Parts: sequence; C-alpha cells; structure tokens
Amino acid sequence: MSFIFLLPGVVCLQMFAAGSVKAQNFTFEGNRTKQGIDFEMIKNLIIIPLYLDGNGPYNFILDTGVSPMIITDTVLAKTLDLQNMRSIKINGYGEGGDIDAYFTPLLSATIGFATAKNLPTVILKNDVFNLSSHIGKRIYGLIGYTFFQSFVVRINYISKRINFSLPIEGRKLKGQRLDLEILDNKPYINTQIVTAEQGPLDVKLIVDCGASHALSLEKLNEQHFPVPKETISANLGVGLSGEISGNIGRVLKINLGDYSFDNVLTNFPKYSEAAAKATQKLRNGNLGSDILKHFTVTFDYSNKAMYLRKNENFKQPFEHDMSGMEIYADQNQFNQFYIGRIEEDSPAEKAGLLVHDELVSVNFKKVENYTLDELSAVLKSDNGKTVLIEIWRENRTHVFLMKLKRRI
Repeated sequence: MSFIFLLPGVVCLQMFAAGSVKAQNFTFEGNRTKQGIDFEMIKNLIIIPLYLDGNGPYNFILDTGVSPMIITDTVLAKTLDLQNMRSIKINGYGEGGDIDAYFTPLLSATIGFATAKNLPTVILKNDVFNLSSHIGKRIYGLIGYTFFQSFVVRINYISKRINFSLPIEGRKLKGQRLDLEILDNKPYINTQIVTAEQGPLDVKLIVDCGASHALSLEKLNEQHFPVPKETISANLGVGLSGEISGNIGRVLKINLGDYSFDNVLTNFPKYSEAAAKATQKLRNGNLGSDILKHFTVTFDYSNKAMYLRKNENFKQPFEHDMSGMEIYADQNQFNQFYIGRIEEDSPAEKAGLLVHDELVSVNFKKVENYTLDELSAVLKSDNGKTVLIEIWRENRTHVFLMKLKRRI
C-alpha cells in the first residue's frame, strides 16, 4: 500500500470518440499576455484556485493527464445550477467498471485573469476519488489540457508558483528540451529506463503532474510490465473506477535528456486495473510529479516541447512510506486524522496500531498542528527512527512506539 496518495492521471471517457470534443482555449481580456499565480503543493500535487461561472474560488488539481475538466465534489455540482447536462458512463483506472456521471459543455472557468468559456466538463455523480480526505483539504475537481494547450506554462516547484503566457512564435525557453507527443490531449515523452532484469529499455511515458508518484510502469510488449524481484505489494492509489493495486519496486535508472536519476521508486500496477484501460495502447507508463518536482518545468504544447531546469530538489532521493499505514483526514474536519489501511507485517502492524484508530498526537505534537502532508513526511523521514504515536480507540487513548523501516 502506498501511504502517499497518488492520482493516476489517465482518464478514459468512453463517451468521447477521439476529437469529438472541441477544446476551448483560456484567453486574457485586453492586452494582457502573461500572469503568475501561487499554488499549494500537497503530496506532490499542484492545487490552484479556480472560479466556475464567476463563483469560487474552488481548489482544483492541475493535472496534465486529464481532459476534459472533471468536477469531483458532488455538493459543488448542485450549487452551480448546471444546465444542459446529460448522463454518461465513464471509465478509468481501478478495479471497478463504468461509473455514472454528467456532461455539460456550458461551464466557464477562470484561472487568474484567464477565462475559458463553454468548457467541456464531466461531473461525477459520486465522489469516487474522495480527494479531500486523501489530501486533507477540500478539493473540488481537476483541470488540465485546456489550460496547458492555451499557454506556455512554467511550474516552479520550489517557489510554488506557476507562470503562464500566450505562445510567441520563435520564443526561446530556458532548460533542457524534451520533445512531446500530444496524444488524446495528453503529453508523452519517449525516453529510456534501465531495469535490473531487462536492462536498457525505450519507453513511452505520459508526463503526469497529477500523479504523486515518481514513475509507473504498466506494460511491456502488450503484457504486464515485469515486476522486479524486490518489491512490496501495495495499494497504489485510486482511479475513476476504484482502487489500484500492484507492487512498488525500483528501476536502476531513468534518463530525461541530459539528466538521469538512479534507483527510482516505481509503481507496477496490475495490468487489468491500469494498462488494459488506457486509451493510448503504445504507452508503457507514466512519469509523475515525484520526478517533476526535481525541476522547474516548462510546458509548451504549441511547439510540442517540455523544458527542464534542475532545482534544489534535484539530489533528493526517492523514498516510500516507512510505516506501512495510510492516513486520511475527516471530510469535514481536516485536522482530524484516522488510519485507513495497515499493511501486513509492517511497522504499524507490529506496533499494534489498527484500522480506524484516530490519531491524537505524533512525537508529542497534537495532530491538529500537522497538515496531512507533514504527517506523511514524518512517516517516511528516517529509516530506523522511532515514532511515538498516541491514538484514540474505544473511548480511551493508547500510546505506541513504532520503528520506521525502509521496506523498498
């Protein structure tokens, strides 16, 4: 199981044939050509303020892997008084089947001073992602392709700021250029990885800033990607069709132009829950934000390019949760945290913690003084470190000592 919630960015909308939805551009009014906005980063995901039909702001995840816009919060869908909606069936990653949703082409969305009118939007009838609980903050939906294809977008993961500007012919951008393929409204790169079993491999990866993991490998030669010898079984996150299970291991190397990373933490989802549901059959997997955050990243869809400039995160190692438990926040009280899952034979299980335990304090610090992101950092902070956890169970408090262990 993955303590760090990840959002697999590939969404298969079966109602749309390729090219049947005309994408609408974001535009500035007047003579404005560029803008910068701050964002919040939680579990490697980029959260921006967005207005819908003049209402808001609402917290949306900026996700290169999603098209069209998706509203996940069912309460928001009711308050917007949406018109011209029709019922649809959609399908995405996960162990389940089709889910019910609505579609409307009439919403307008505003980011900063940029607005897109008549934006194709999918509204989930049920919040299958439960993003707010997993992220510890009220999240209303996801937006991606329409924004990225409208601008040149620079994401600075250190300053937590996005700059976006209208494309200019002949403009030179800073950084290592990687060529993009835009397929089904999503960006792909062709690159190389090295695994212990297969050696060097050429792979096609979706560039997915809406996935909090580093790397996910789903298939090779139309079959499940071979799982390394050293892995742990895991819940890898949640997709439109439910939970995604599989294994977590490492690859020896991934190359990104002149840059490379060694010993990269990698997800290997079950074929039936991931690769079998992908609309782009040539892809091998995806490149997530746990790698992207090592750079300042500039997306230039108009010229089919991405530019990378390494930042102060560049030498950070890739670490997985060392506790073996997943924590979620109460949907209404985001400073209340509970244990949602515990892995077999994990430090959390050995310590005596149980599913549904409510956290009271961690290392003598009350949990209301933590964010969910800060708790995540504590639980993958240092191999061999002892963490003191106080929980509420059966109307009384209990205290446990848990020794963190690097399991992969």
